[in-house]
Amino acid sequence: MKKIFITGGTGYMGKRLIPILLSRGHPVKALVRNGSENKLPKGCDYIIADAFDAAGFANAIPAGAIFIQLLGVPHPGPSKKELFKSVDLMSVKASAAAAKKAGVLHFVYISVSQTPVTIMQAYQQCRAEGEKIITATNIPATFIRPWYVIGPGHYWPLFFLPFFKILEWIPFTSQKAKAIRFVYLKQIVNTLVYAVNHPPENGIKIIEIAEIRKF
Repeated sequence: MKKIFITGGTGYMGKRLIPILLSRGHPVKALVRNGSENKLPKGCDYIIADAFDAAGFANAIPAGAIFIQLLGVPHPGPSKKELFKSVDLMSVKASAAAAKKAGVLHFVYISVSQTPVTIMQAYQQCRAEGEKIITATNIPATFIRPWYVIGPGHYWPLFFLPFFKILEWIPFTSQKAKAIRFVYLKQIVNTLVYAVNHPPENGIKIIEIAEIRKF
């Protein structure tokens, strides 16, 4: 079975994804901070290291592994512009460098919809830069581009769902509204599982919101 190396394994998506991968026979190793190893699902291997220092964990990545990058600022918002640069962007730089050194066969990256939305422009720019950094490694990669992921602790945007539905019906706003539709946590986890089992033969595969919602 395909070996998995994952960052953000104790987070919103990671702690739900890892048990599924383990149940399907994939050996999973997670990169965690000291003290966070107990938050990992049972059966998950780990390395305690600095996620911003590629040299500190590159040798722990199994040969021929799939690298899943989930690390990022929780609850992204307009006020976190500098954190996007110091956490999201710097961590993906380290991950891409480590993956390249380790000979990773497939890099899976949770990005974000690139449909222009002024209020979250900084976040979109950092994730777009992350995609460029990964692409430059020449590792076959899958970029998954949700907008907002609905799930436990993240249900408040549902109050705006009727408003978004109206925007989808208006011809002038329909295309953009559909491009930033909400997706659900189960859909994004299922998309990640799909990405693990369907890597691109070479180059880049991009999974947009419309496809995520089918899982």
